Amino acid sequence: MSTRLPLFPLPLVLFPGAHRPLHIYEPRYQTMLADCLAGDRAFGVLFRPEGMREREIPSGHVGCVAHVERAEALPDGRANIMIEGDRRFALEAFADSDRPYHVGTVASYEDADEPVLMLAPVADRVRELFVRVGTAARTLADDADALPVLPEDPRLLAFAIAGVIDMEVTAQQRLLASRSPGGRLRDIELLLAPAVEALEHRAVVHVRAKSNGHGPQPQSPG
Repeated sequence: MSTRLPLFPLPLVLFPGAHRPLHIYEPRYQTMLADCLAGDRAFGVLFRPEGMREREIPSGHVGCVAHVERAEALPDGRANIMIEGDRRFALEAFADSDRPYHVGTVASYEDADEPVLMLAPVADRVRELFVRVGTAARTLADDADALPVLPEDPRLLAFAIAGVIDMEVTAQQRLLASRSPGGRLRDIELLLAPAVEALEHRAVVHVRAKSNGHGPQPQSPG
């Protein structure tokens, strides 16, 4: 079933369950935000590749519904907002509208049916890899913050990890458009696995270098 949705083409990918801050400064999107806040607080985020005009985004392009969690109005009409990714959609067409921002007709976009139990082994491997890579990266950055809490649902796991690791935006878009939860997890596994041992080795060297000359000193006899 098709629905109409305000659309915000951006050079980024929003994943289901992800949180992102946005700065709203263009007058047309200030109007969109006002309309959203007066309604269901939802709009669609569409990844716009570099060099592509907004209206050139093709039919079938997959986006993500954004829900406005918080909005801070600024004195000049701009706003800082925090959004959370909700469900995915496929663009059918840009629609005619009397609003200054883009409106489109969109269709729901669902995963293929893959039993959760079949996803468990690869999900467990991906969780372990993420903890190892994340812990090593935090150590190298001297960052004591805890790692992000990952969702229990393996169908959302790849999205959650892709949103916090270094990943090309075009690869993020391919992941968003994948209908296979297992395929998404295997893609993340292939991305993390080659990096883990090298990162952990660098983290060990980093810790040793920081403690050089500052560790426990041998006691003198007597």
